[in-house]
Amino acid sequence: MDSRPFRSVLYIPGSKERALDKARSLACDAIIFDLEDAVAIEEKANARELLAKTLAEADYGPRARLVRINGFESDWAELDLQVIAQARPEAILLPKVNSAADIEDLAARLDAMPQMAETKIWAMMETPQGILNAGEIAAAPRMAGFVMGTNDLAKELGCRARADRLPMQYALQTCLMAARAAGIVAIDGVYNAFKDGEGLRAECEQGRDLGFDGKTLIHPAQLAIANEIFAPDAEAIDLAQRQIAAFDAATAQGQGVAVVDGKIVENLHIVTARQVLSRAEAIKALQGAM
Repeated sequence: MDSRPFRSVLYIPGSKERALDKARSLACDAIIFDLEDAVAIEEKANARELLAKTLAEADYGPRARLVRINGFESDWAELDLQVIAQARPEAILLPKVNSAADIEDLAARLDAMPQMAETKIWAMMETPQGILNAGEIAAAPRMAGFVMGTNDLAKELGCRARADRLPMQYALQTCLMAARAAGIVAIDGVYNAFKDGEGLRAECEQGRDLGFDGKTLIHPAQLAIANEIFAPDAEAIDLAQRQIAAFDAATAQGQGVAVVDGKIVENLHIVTARQVLSRAEAIKALQGAM
C-alpha cells in the first residue's frame, strides 16, 4: 500500500448536478460518487448518465474517484457498469460484499471491458457474512480498499448506537486486520450527526487510533476535522524526525538501538517514523495540487 492520503472520503449523490460540480473544489482526498443508497429509484437511470458525463468531462484534480454502483442483485448494476465504463473510473465500489466470489464476479466483468483495464475494486464491508470473510475478500482480484458500512452493519446486527462503538469493534478490527494483511486501504464508516463536530472528532480519533486510513463523510462540513485527525500532527512529525536522527547516529556507532524521550527506538520504529514522514509529504503534495 502506498502513502496516498485517504483522510477524507466524501459521498456525493450521482443524481445531484450541483453537488457534483461543488465537489471539484472541496478539500477531500477522495470522492465516492454514489449510484446506490443516495439515489432514488426513479432517478437511477438519469443518475448514471449524468455521472458518466460528468466524470468524463470534469476535472477533479488529484482526488481519488470511486463510483459506488448498485448491487448485482438489483436491476441497475449491469447498466451502471456499462454506462460508467466510458468515464474510466479509478475504482468501482461494490456494496454489500459477502464473499470473495462477489469480487471475482465483478473483476471478471471488468476484465471484459477494455475501458476498465486499470479500474480497481473497493468493497463495502457491511454484512455479517462479509465481515466473517474479510480476509478472502481483501485478497481477491483487483481489490484496493475496504469501506466500512457501519449503518447497514448496525441494522444487520440489531445493535445499539454507542459513542464508544463497542458493538462495532469486532467488525472494525477484523476488516482492518484483513486490509493490512492484503496491503489495501481501510476507511472507517460515516458519522451520521453531521452538525456534531465534537462527536465526529471523537469518532475520527478512535478510527485513527485503531489504524484506519481515513473516514467516510456525508457532508462537506465534516471535511476539516477528518483531514486534521487523520494527518500526522506537528508533534508526530517532530518525533519521527528525532527518532530517525537518533537511530542513524546510533547505527553509525555500531549500535542497534537508540533512545528518544526515554524510550527504546529500534528498526521497526524507524519504519513507522518514515511512514509518518512519507504520509505528511503526500498530504502536502495533494493539498498543493488542489
